[in-house]
Amino acid sequence: MSPLLSLAIDVALACYALALAIALVRLLRGPAAEERILALDFMGIVAILVLLVVGIRYRSSMTFEAALLIALTGFVATAALAKFLLRGEVIE
Repeated sequence: MSPLLSLAIDVALACYALALAIALVRLLRGPAAEERILALDFMGIVAILVLLVVGIRYRSSMTFEAALLIALTGFVATAALAKFLLRGEVIE
């Protein structure tokens, strides 16, 4: 791996760690449930990005499959939480 790519991966992971910290603050201190759900969804997206960058660093295809599973689970969870906030129940 080239030194430039290694540096870019390190910078990207540091930025993602900062984004996760900011989202965690919003998740814990969010005044409304909607903001907490958005923060949780954002944390899922950043986790997917971290997995993809780690997969590039270690040249592992397994991390890409894990990122896909997290994306599918995150979408379903966000849709279920949004429906729960709108109607008070998930299953009709």
